[in-house]
Amino acid sequence: MNRTKSAELFEKAKTYFPGGVNSPVRAFKSVGGTPLFIKKADGSKLWDEDDNEFIDFCYSWGPMILGHNNSKIREKVWEAIQNGTSYGAPTALENELAELILSNNRFIEKIRFVSSGTEAVMSAVRLARGFTGRNKIIKFEGCYHGHVDSLLVKAGSGLITFGNSSSAGVPEGIVNDTIVLPLNRIDLVQKVFHDYPNEIAAIIIEPVPANNGLLQVSPEFLFCLNCNAKKNGALMIFDEVISGFRVGFEGAAGLYQIEPDIVTYGKIIGGGFPVGAYGASKEIMSCVSPDGDVYQAGTLSGNPVAMAAGIAALTECLKPGFYEQLSKKTERLTEAILKHTQNKGYPFRIFRKESIFWLSFASQDVNAADEIDPKGMDKFRILHAYLLDNGVYFGPSGYEVGFISAAHSDADIDYAAQKICEGLDLAYMK
Repeated sequence: MNRTKSAELFEKAKTYFPGGVNSPVRAFKSVGGTPLFIKKADGSKLWDEDDNEFIDFCYSWGPMILGHNNSKIREKVWEAIQNGTSYGAPTALENELAELILSNNRFIEKIRFVSSGTEAVMSAVRLARGFTGRNKIIKFEGCYHGHVDSLLVKAGSGLITFGNSSSAGVPEGIVNDTIVLPLNRIDLVQKVFHDYPNEIAAIIIEPVPANNGLLQVSPEFLFCLNCNAKKNGALMIFDEVISGFRVGFEGAAGLYQIEPDIVTYGKIIGGGFPVGAYGASKEIMSCVSPDGDVYQAGTLSGNPVAMAAGIAALTECLKPGFYEQLSKKTERLTEAILKHTQNKGYPFRIFRKESIFWLSFASQDVNAADEIDPKGMDKFRILHAYLLDNGVYFGPSGYEVGFISAAHSDADIDYAAQKICEGLDLAYMK
């Protein structure tokens, strides 16, 4: 497959941007080779600058749940753009999207739009601290919450540890109030509350951890987290930037019937445009400026074009059977691959949560980030290269999940399953 233009563009990009990209994983360092420079996309397909065609399972890392270049979104965006692109002032579109979300979500009463998932999480943590008057945050190893300084942390050497900065440029003082725990250890959560009474502002977790593989977290664990937070006067934050509107319209909160105190959203809420949001009860949200003392602002918050895209996207998501159809498509793909790998006797698993899936080169459940075998990434590198050569596009890292959209046809899924099986045969031969 010729990728000459992508290679030329990447060489030029390296003179403009760090690593030649504007987000690190795009650089293909995990899989080798040259990143694809995308020219266009439609439905389930991508085309690169060399006019190669790919069935997409990355979908801009999740938000394109209807598929690329969806006509309903495109028409709504074009309608909005006729009137302008940004005002820095309220619009009726903000009201419309908020009503659409709030009237179909039992877990939040008020919402604030922002411009990204990272901004939503940053604002939610500040809100939790402002509401409780406390400083410390509990997070979990293997859950990613955007490049927020206080959450860009990793665990130290003990089971209960204050986080260590996982990025240069983040002072240790910034993360000194962040406690990092292993997933699925409610006993350690209880110990933290015992050791730091009246100091924990919030627990934050991805209820569907999908940024470092698709880690297995039980609803029982999430329920216990929520109970412990409420019992100790802390807030429960569900980071649903990926799972929100993806595993169901109400996200994981609705899927598991658990009511967190604050929920953060991103990805799908913008219909492909940069949007995030956080929501909570009226009481908690009353702390946000201008009603309260927790300051948060943004010139592009509630951008009219993004609001229009979100209205179109979420209206489609609310149609009867939408999520059931996505789940069936995902099952069709994953079951075909699993049948093949089981017949071959490969140590291989696919983890799935509704329309999110992850290929794991291991024979057992993966409940924590440190249970992911790095050697499996060598096999993923072989698989990824084979799939690119055969017109199937996955995110360029074995730690990233895949996504199914409404635009995937049975033919797309069957072809991709066949090529994934062939690629796995090649990977397990090495």
